[in-house]
Amino acid sequence: MPGLLHELAATHSDKRLRICFQDEARIGQKGRVCRRWFTRGKRPPGLIDQRYTFAYLYGVVEAETDNAFALVLPEVNTHNMQVFVDGFAKTIRQDEHVALFIDGAGWHNAGDLTFPANITPIRLPPYAPETNPIERVWEHLKERYLSQRLLNDYDAIVDATCIAWNKLRADTGRIASLTWTPWKTVSQ
Repeated sequence: MPGLLHELAATHSDKRLRICFQDEARIGQKGRVCRRWFTRGKRPPGLIDQRYTFAYLYGVVEAETDNAFALVLPEVNTHNMQVFVDGFAKTIRQDEHVALFIDGAGWHNAGDLTFPANITPIRLPPYAPETNPIERVWEHLKERYLSQRLLNDYDAIVDATCIAWNKLRADTGRIASLTWTPWKTVSQ
C-alpha cells in the first residue's frame, strides 16, 4: 500500500496528496443499543422501535484531520454513490489530489461509477472494517448522538442525522482524534 501511495504522489507531484477514507452508515428507526451505567442485575430502561425506515449517511474523512464531507441519501446504490463522489470532488482544491480508500461494496465497484480526475479510488482489503478509520466516526456518532431515540419517520431520521453530523463537526479535534492511526503519511 505505501508503494501505491508513493506512486500516486509521484504521478501527481504538482499537487498535495490527501489521504481520505469513505464509507456509509445506516441510520434509522431500528435504533442502536449502547453501553449504559446502571445497577447490576437490573435491566436499564430503554426505547425500542420495531419499524424499519432508514437513511444512509455517506461520508469521507481525511485521516488525522477534522476535514470531512457527508451527504444523507435515501439508499445505498451506484447512483447515490455517484452523487456523493461528485459532491465531494467539488470540495477538493485545484492544487490537491485525493487518494480515496473505499471498501468492496457493490456500488463502489459498479462499472457505471466514475471517479473524477482529482480522486483516485483505492480498495481496502475485504472483511477488514478495522482498516477504515471512518468506522470509528460512525460508532461515535451513533453512540453519542443517535442511540436511545425514537424517530417518527424518514424526515425525522434525516433531521436527527444532520443535527448529529453538524454537532460532531463543531466538536473541534474530535474527528481527528477518532481517525488517528499509528502510521506515517506520505511525505512529499
